[in-house]
Amino acid sequence: MEFITGVKQKETVGIKQIAEGGMVGKTVKVNGAVHTIRDMGEVAFIILRKSEGLMQCVYEEGKTEFDLKELKEEAAVEVEGVVALEERAPQGFELRLTKIRVLSEPAEVLPLAISKWKLNTSLETKLSLRPVSLRNVRERAKFKIQEGIVRGFRDYLFTQGFTEVRTPKITAKGAEGGANIFKLDYFGKKAVLAQSPQFYKQMMVGVYDRVIEVGPVFRAEKHNTTRHLNEYTGLDFEMGYIDSFEDIMAMETGFLQYTMALLEKEYEKELKLLDITLPKVNEIPQVRFDKAKELVSEKYNRKIRNPYDLEPEEEILIGRYFKEEFDSDFVFVTHYPSKKRPFYAMDDPADSRFTLSFDLLFKGMEITTGGQRIHDYQMLLDKIAARGMETEGMEPYLMIFKYGMPPHGGLGIGLERLTMRLLDEQNVRETALFPRDLNRLEP
Repeated sequence: MEFITGVKQKETVGIKQIAEGGMVGKTVKVNGAVHTIRDMGEVAFIILRKSEGLMQCVYEEGKTEFDLKELKEEAAVEVEGVVALEERAPQGFELRLTKIRVLSEPAEVLPLAISKWKLNTSLETKLSLRPVSLRNVRERAKFKIQEGIVRGFRDYLFTQGFTEVRTPKITAKGAEGGANIFKLDYFGKKAVLAQSPQFYKQMMVGVYDRVIEVGPVFRAEKHNTTRHLNEYTGLDFEMGYIDSFEDIMAMETGFLQYTMALLEKEYEKELKLLDITLPKVNEIPQVRFDKAKELVSEKYNRKIRNPYDLEPEEEILIGRYFKEEFDSDFVFVTHYPSKKRPFYAMDDPADSRFTLSFDLLFKGMEITTGGQRIHDYQMLLDKIAARGMETEGMEPYLMIFKYGMPPHGGLGIGLERLTMRLLDEQNVRETALFPRDLNRLEP
């Protein structure tokens, strides 16, 4: 009888282990993919690609037990050699090879030159060849930084007493209303893909007080813009026993502060690779929706066309205004008009035309929508009736208020948009691993 007792210690080592020191002059084994080969004659530089980055290996004719002509780029290999310091190498050291063992070989030549510093091809080509294009070191770095954002979200909110939940993505009704819903047949019943975990995370506030979720969000909007996706990743939280909707903005500010510090500390290599300067988040200004419109109208001589919503151009100008006046890349825009917010948004007691809600703009683009929710059962019923809506099918949602709920609120952050603005990309598809838009359903 044999037993599995845990992860076995591997003979191979990684870049991090070598970089920590103590291995110079020692023989080690390393595995990875052959990123590129630079044949100089009797000597060749073989660059291995690992999850940690690129590693330089030196092939010397007569010293390395392998015929270099047999080696192909993108072959998976296990190499053995002696560690030597070399400040010109990507990691500050190199491996002087004694052996190469090929684990697998590519069947064809790569359709993209992924070893180039930057992929000189169109976004559509990169997306169509996504399994290959993501092997480029700069492309990979984007999603390592995105990993850091999600880590920051989870880690920070765990310190604040939040519980992570997972809510269904196949539901009976949409949470936001409107026509942007993907409909499907669910064993003969009508169902939809969730536009938001909104109803469920509110339910869970009645269970855990504070909850978070990281998961997919679906919007069947027939758009083809640089800022929209039909499936994106939502970073959602909902918190109970709040004093005001400003508690939610303060919590998001804390998350951003924690995350920027995490990225600076643990993702320095990727930030440097992409030449990214992290934004300052020690304090974030806030401005009322109507006041923000007035400020940009006056400063940039732009007529206010829509008094109930922000147009993309206005978002850009608001971002520009607060960068110029307060040197801030972020700004909370608060008190959105009630008619542009969902039925569950809490109206401002001082003026019911506005809500206790907000958007967070980052470099002129909305990345977050949040606010305080109605928690009183009768108040919720009155708002539903005032909007001419039906309560049929909403019984499970209304149940949580019928049996008591604390004052609460929350938000949803678009992960891909946040990454896009952080990396100064011009298209949100650049920061989605496998984007789904109006025309793309694969890979």
